Amino acid sequence: MKRNHRTREDVSELPDWMKAKKCPHKQQYLSGRRILPPGITGKEKLHELIEHAFLAYNSARLREGIELFTTKMLEPDVTIGMSFAGALTPAGLGCSAIVPLINAGFVDWIVATGANLYHDLHFAFNMPLHVGSHMVDDSDLRKNDVVRIYDVLLGYTDCLMATDEILRGIIVQPEFQKEMGTGELHYLLGKYASEWERKAGLKNVSMLAAAYRAGVPVYTSSPGDSTIGMNIAGVELRGNKLRINPSIDVNETTSYVLAAKRSGGKSGVMLWGGGSPKNFMLQTEPQIQEVLRIKEVGQDYFFQVTDARPDTGGLSGATPHEAVSWGKIDPSRLPDAVVSYVDTTIALPLLTHCALATHKKRPLKRLYDRRGELKEALIREYFAHNK
Repeated sequence: MKRNHRTREDVSELPDWMKAKKCPHKQQYLSGRRILPPGITGKEKLHELIEHAFLAYNSARLREGIELFTTKMLEPDVTIGMSFAGALTPAGLGCSAIVPLINAGFVDWIVATGANLYHDLHFAFNMPLHVGSHMVDDSDLRKNDVVRIYDVLLGYTDCLMATDEILRGIIVQPEFQKEMGTGELHYLLGKYASEWERKAGLKNVSMLAAAYRAGVPVYTSSPGDSTIGMNIAGVELRGNKLRINPSIDVNETTSYVLAAKRSGGKSGVMLWGGGSPKNFMLQTEPQIQEVLRIKEVGQDYFFQVTDARPDTGGLSGATPHEAVSWGKIDPSRLPDAVVSYVDTTIALPLLTHCALATHKKRPLKRLYDRRGELKEALIREYFAHNK
């Protein structure tokens, strides 16, 4: 059917009162592209479908975020931090999305829940997780030695406890017998995870192993709030000397953001979910400005995928406009700040596909290898501003 739309040349047909009305900003408001998408044929590539059909509401915010990521955040001079909350690795998103992003140089440093990093080890150690159902009898699961993460099922003895046994055997090794931050802890765990992958004949299944190989530092904001932390506490009772110092993490992550700016580049954050990992990533700018008293203006790029709401406090501090008040985001860069209210398990594979399909790989920044150098630069500037 032929579409019949009024064009701009039809102004002569308008009534006089409409012609006389003064609308100084009308063309500005109507400057967005026209919503008239082609019919879906089934032959489109995924990134083409998103470009042409994701035009309004949260699909449009997801498209805008993907465009921000692929056209601006992946520029060579941008340092990208990603945070991960929610049970993403047990759902397979470590293998399918996070590892490919690391390998492509599309993420430079990471903050994740300890649970995501613990469950990542199942994959490195070749412990199986299974597609299941949330409509099950949990009492019967307990009787049958099965643990449920919504609709992901895994064995209690032959997956969870077996992973714990291997993990404890690792963290009592000599290189762990000292105080360290979680960046170093996860780097050392990644080294072992990479070797376990190799021995099992697996490839690119572990986020920690991939981060170790790529020199991408990985942090957790709550080191005691996971089974990794529980096992560290357990072996401490037997005299193990491993101690986690969160201050090391605060200073290292802050140094990455400051170094990005001082090198003439930009800093961007990609936040998958919210919670403590998101805040730990965003607090780098208040740490620079408020605590260290170093002149700075906030993150250049901000993209968050979340299902939380600001009016309940669940998204507190996360909306870009509110984050400006804390110094977390440069107020002049708000057009480059996007929030999409979408399930991460839907959005993360879509973004990963579009990024890999439309953008060439970036050289690895290997920030882990530069931790000492960047922290020294942070210390010098701190004392220069606080004599």
